[in-house]
Amino acid sequence: MRLIDRAGLALMHRFDPEVAHGLSLKALRAGLVGGPGPITSPRLKTRLAGLDLANPIGLAAGLDKNAEALDALARCGFGFLEAGAITPRPQPGNARPRLFRLDADRAAINRFGFNNQGMAAVLPRLEARPRRLPVGLNLGANKDSDDRAGDFARVLTHCGAALDFATVNVSSPNTEKLRDLQGKAALAALLSGVIAARDVLARPIPVFLKIAPDLNEAELADIAEVALSTRVDAVIATNTTLSRDGLQSPHRDETGGLSGAPLFEKSTRVLARLSQLTDAQVPLIGVGGVGSAEQAYAKICAGASAVQLYTALIYQGMGLVAEIARGLDRLLERDGFASVAEATGCKREDWL
Repeated sequence: MRLIDRAGLALMHRFDPEVAHGLSLKALRAGLVGGPGPITSPRLKTRLAGLDLANPIGLAAGLDKNAEALDALARCGFGFLEAGAITPRPQPGNARPRLFRLDADRAAINRFGFNNQGMAAVLPRLEARPRRLPVGLNLGANKDSDDRAGDFARVLTHCGAALDFATVNVSSPNTEKLRDLQGKAALAALLSGVIAARDVLARPIPVFLKIAPDLNEAELADIAEVALSTRVDAVIATNTTLSRDGLQSPHRDETGGLSGAPLFEKSTRVLARLSQLTDAQVPLIGVGGVGSAEQAYAKICAGASAVQLYTALIYQGMGLVAEIARGLDRLLERDGFASVAEATGCKREDWL
């Protein structure tokens, strides 16, 4: 990590976490966070659900909820970006404090509750998004909606023309009963509605599904069956966890979803099992605890076609993106793989 990046992170960590989050977005928009631009190679070039990626390293939803810094983020070395989550109407989310750093665990706990400016405010920013890499949107439902399943389709209908992909997020633990939509019948109905909305877009786009890491074997089998039957274009495995096993930090007992390093093993095992259950017929995106090239590579070897990260940036800065991409290239070369696709799933059994 560069000295300037280390100094910047030290400064940010002197602020309340949510204040620091806002300041980091302002720094990005102001051009204070430099980036290397696109990082690619013949080995890193990846095709995911019909999308051409310069590399398989993506930004997970949550950092740029309202699509305010997409142009700056596109210069940081990512292969794809995901904004959101966005709901039909603006909503403030849960009361503060709602974001906590767990420094000793290299983790974070959040209970934001889909705070966002709503689809009408976000659409113009998505329309002005950078075109040099795929940009997607995490779809959410309003907390007080009387038709949460319909909310996902409404956001897609409103914003779909400005997107390269959309993610159905039924796995956040911070909106009451949202995870109930991961049940087999409810999820099949929800996805069918979203896919129907996608199919009437002038330019149909891939639809991804983001799942929780806390599913039992039967629930994961149901997810696999629904993913196959509805023909979602990819599954993102996984969102944050409710588990607190092994945490050391003072904020370990705060309610909300845990992300970061402690999630790596749990989410990777879910990823590998889902790859097995779907017989690798549905592309998977591995997210949860990725903080190094080795961990990104492990997700790929467990069954992922691409990966996403967010929490590790809090501790290692935006330069981590380029470090992971270049390191992944070296690891693929070391093991004789000509592409990410060749490596995908090669060590899946190690995680089962």
